[in-house]
Amino acid sequence: MNPTDPITGDFEPDGTWYSMIAVRGDLYAVEPNHGELDKITTDGAISRVIDLSASQGHVVPTVVANHGVFQISNLGQFDPEQLNTQSVYQITPSGQVKVVATGLSKVLGLVFDGRDRMYVLETSYSTDDPGPEPGTGRLIRILPNGKQEILIDGTKGVLVVPTGMTFGPDGALYISNIGYGAPPVGAGQILKVEITD
Repeated sequence: MNPTDPITGDFEPDGTWYSMIAVRGDLYAVEPNHGELDKITTDGAISRVIDLSASQGHVVPTVVANHGVFQISNLGQFDPEQLNTQSVYQITPSGQVKVVATGLSKVLGLVFDGRDRMYVLETSYSTDDPGPEPGTGRLIRILPNGKQEILIDGTKGVLVVPTGMTFGPDGALYISNIGYGAPPVGAGQILKVEITD
């Protein structure tokens, strides 16, 4: 299955799979390079749910969540001019794409809490560096009304190239930190973020 809008200089025929979730007994995986969301059944059948490149171009979708319907967020390209230009897309049951959040940058994590609040993990938030800038990751909470709250600011240096997050059974967020690049071997971390309100 080839995407509608592949990029010519950076196309991987086998894909570069990044995120996967289980929903009602099936697996759903997102592939950033091709811009697709695929369904994988337990007997190994693979089918495309949506080719996001067909309607959005090369937005580099990186993470999929399910909150009643699929939500996909994107990395975009490492370009200072793309700061605050990434989105979260909702995929309707009929396969339509709807933008539900905008103004984001380099997203690698997306989860929801029990109060319908969306948490977005940005791996880097830099206006100067075209690549990922360690120490500039941010954690943003988006309320059901669309208001965005920055919970961890990119200027604090806490989130150093984070790569994903999930809610634990204790209600805290767990974030993988120092997830890529060339840090010393063994420097990776799991950060616990307690949500108190």
